[in-house]
Amino acid sequence: MTFKDFTKSLGNGEAEGELAKTVFFSLVSSLIVFGILYYFRLRYIADFIPKYGFFLLLAIIGYAMIIPSVRYVRAYREFACMSGMMIGMTIGMIASFLPGYIIGATNGMFWGSVFGMAVGIGFGVWNGKCCGVMGVMEGAMAGFMGGIMGAMTALMMFNDNLRAAGVIVFAVSGFILIGLNYMIYNETREAGRKHDDSELFTIFWSFALTIITVIFMVYGPRSVLFS
Repeated sequence: MTFKDFTKSLGNGEAEGELAKTVFFSLVSSLIVFGILYYFRLRYIADFIPKYGFFLLLAIIGYAMIIPSVRYVRAYREFACMSGMMIGMTIGMIASFLPGYIIGATNGMFWGSVFGMAVGIGFGVWNGKCCGVMGVMEGAMAGFMGGIMGAMTALMMFNDNLRAAGVIVFAVSGFILIGLNYMIYNETREAGRKHDDSELFTIFWSFALTIITVIFMVYGPRSVLFS
């Protein structure tokens, strides 16, 4: 199957056709919860938008890239060993590096690493189990490494185009996730769909991740450099 076939399938009613819809629902859900939090609480924090706005926007976009891939994997449940390992590794790495980078840029390397590892290992193991223990191990290892690397990159870039680097990091991550979705498309042409998540799945995870990120970023602990 060519990439052109994959792009055409995005308009059908199958699992592939839900990818773009999931991105949209995730973005809208996250922006709504952010708007509510901002109206009732965050707008009273001095310099909130200049200090946190850019990184929260990256977080919202990042979650809107990750959640569709998670839902796509869940639609088929089981994969061959090599494919499952790639799924666990890719989702674990992206889901840890991006949050690690964001929190690392606002709260410091240690807490960015902790936050990134928690999110990445969780999603990596959850999705890597589609092929058994090897996928679980790949997801855990990728989440462990990605969280530390994301926070480390943010700290290293702190005085050197941190925000521009963030845009590049997210663009590359988006490209990688598109490649992952294309791989899943190729691997599942002979497989039947085994699970169908409703839009509540997308809304729940978008709300939860956005709220946790905002709370941790604004009210969470910070390294000495950011105190």
